[in-house]
Amino acid sequence: MKKLITVLLILAVTASFSFAGPGGEKGGAFIGIAMPETHVLRWEKDGNTLKAEAEKRGYRAEIQYGNADQAEQNRQIQSFLTQGAKALIVGCVTDGVSSVVAEAARDKVVVVAYDRIIANSADYDYFITFNNFKVGQLQGQGIETALNLASATASAPKNITLFAGSPTDGNAFFFYDGAMSVLNPYIDKGVLKVVGPYPKTSADAGNFQRIATENWQAPIAKTRMENLLNNDARNVTLDAVLAPNDTLARAIIEACKADAKYRTKLPVVTGQDAEFDSALSIKNGEQYMTVFKDTAKLAAAAILLADQVLKGQTVNIPGAVLASGDLAKIGDTGKKVVKTYLLDPIAVTRSNINVPVDAGFYEAAEAARLK
Repeated sequence: MKKLITVLLILAVTASFSFAGPGGEKGGAFIGIAMPETHVLRWEKDGNTLKAEAEKRGYRAEIQYGNADQAEQNRQIQSFLTQGAKALIVGCVTDGVSSVVAEAARDKVVVVAYDRIIANSADYDYFITFNNFKVGQLQGQGIETALNLASATASAPKNITLFAGSPTDGNAFFFYDGAMSVLNPYIDKGVLKVVGPYPKTSADAGNFQRIATENWQAPIAKTRMENLLNNDARNVTLDAVLAPNDTLARAIIEACKADAKYRTKLPVVTGQDAEFDSALSIKNGEQYMTVFKDTAKLAAAAILLADQVLKGQTVNIPGAVLASGDLAKIGDTGKKVVKTYLLDPIAVTRSNINVPVDAGFYEAAEAARLK
């Protein structure tokens, strides 16, 4: 009988280890995934990929979307903490998330800021994103190439108007400054003329606010573009529009199409995120370019980062570099500099629209329409 009991105990212990996931918990430790909204399509895709990557590594995972409402996102994160989350992947709405990040820190929960820095917080250590200054540089270079600015003259300057992303999203400042690092020399030479507000950098807070787009809302960008076309740009033809992402780019193009001046030739419009509708627009010769950030790789890297930290391992993420030198400021929360891991973005125009297609970024039916 004793022998039988001993065997049963061994089997029970073995079974408990067999079904334990990361962290030694049955079913796997719990990772809470908090994404900011769904009206920008990429966040929904990112959330689904993060969950799949977490589950692939043996974790339990749940996604919540904040509906661009920080109070709602905070409640969602508090629910994750109540459920015993060991790690949080947070694409924040605003820096108002810092209060629940502080709660997570008190509970020794690993927090990874995902593609948006959590500003005004010293209560987390990790941020993973793309090189967002380079995203802006690629947008600026797209305009530089499309308008052949190197050969432009002050006697026949090219005209541009400027848009920026949400002022509550720290990335918007890096996108803008990256673009202007390319465009400002041409503006200084007089070969590129800005129509409308012109913040030379995002540090010009007053003018930056005038070109910013609250919560990345397309209707706001469309209305502002319509107002520009009827006022500041009424008597000029715009050659380019610096648009920080695809959602806003399409809204801007829609406004331009309603103006007789642009019905046969649209301005060069930039973008970001390689959303399918914008990729199709690029293929059809409307939107000029986008910046492809392979968010599947970002999601996989974020979960790998959390996994390695939870297991006490040295962080080593293939395809990502630890930000250093001037790039280290990407990880400056205003209260500390967090360890920031950067992936590289890729400029996509009509000539290389195959890049996101070949990466499996689109559904099969969508990919077929881009080939």
